[in-house]
Amino acid sequence: MDDLQRFFYTSPMVTTPTAAPPAVAVDSDPLGQILHLLRLTGTLYCRSELTAPWAIDMPPIEACMMFHVLIEGRAELVIDASVVELRRGSVTLVPHGRGHLMRSDEKAPVEGLFEISVEKVSDRYEVMRYGGGGASTRLLCGVMRFDHAAARQLIDALPPVIHVDAWEEDEGSWLQSTVRLLGREARELRPGGETVITRLADIVVVQMLRAWLESAPQATTGWLGALHHPQIGRAMACLHRDPARGWTVESLAQEVGMSRSAFAAHFREFVGESAMRYLTRWRLELARMELAEGHRTALAEIAEKVGYRSEPAFCRAFKREFGVSPGRVRSQA
Repeated sequence: MDDLQRFFYTSPMVTTPTAAPPAVAVDSDPLGQILHLLRLTGTLYCRSELTAPWAIDMPPIEACMMFHVLIEGRAELVIDASVVELRRGSVTLVPHGRGHLMRSDEKAPVEGLFEISVEKVSDRYEVMRYGGGGASTRLLCGVMRFDHAAARQLIDALPPVIHVDAWEEDEGSWLQSTVRLLGREARELRPGGETVITRLADIVVVQMLRAWLESAPQATTGWLGALHHPQIGRAMACLHRDPARGWTVESLAQEVGMSRSAFAAHFREFVGESAMRYLTRWRLELARMELAEGHRTALAEIAEKVGYRSEPAFCRAFKREFGVSPGRVRSQA
């Protein structure tokens, strides 16, 4: 198995639910609908047992999110010349998969991630032991991919780093309790422990995203701000829920109780493009997602599923949007 395969396992997670979760009330919670659509695949976990001095260069991983849970000790995360201090209980997300440095201190010699040997416990779980023999730090790190088009747009709106100190939460808070349980499971991989860890990580990531969406000033502007708008958010949720429907500006305006002209102006103001352009992009992103998964579904069936009545029209629109044909995307899956 090569270095990239060692770092990123591409099979679907065992945490995929066997039954669909309950539907979200689309009219009342457009942001909740986006979180509902998050689908985690291709996750790898690494328990790191580190002793100072140590510094690890984490390479960029395109279209992925990385996370670090500091179980014991202290560390620093350096990204774009900014230093984030990590303490016991810290949970840090690097949403865009950007390269960054994890270290004990600024004087520690840096080693590339793929230059450090690991003990492979399973396809999704590894143990790394590395460092100079000084003060101990234990980390649980992971890489994950969000595959749904809604998730990708949400991730694009996030900052370079999201950081929370779980130990500053109340003793009985969801975050502190979950991080404590993650640490306990990571210390000794018991039967079923891998499944417990992956599911707990799901919870931590989604809860951190939800907390950020509820509190960050950035979440009130742009695409995220539009989802907060009572009428525009509902209209976007309708498009997300039923992209194949023959939507028009008039029908969307009627759906959310606005005049056609007021709706068109407000949608463009809050989202940054017209409702019909947004719908086109949404449909084609959904189609690209399905093609990239390598399914052998007929192009005509995919076209109809996302609202195109003819395969040629779908193929022309797809190539205009992405610069490649649907067949090429499928063949490269």
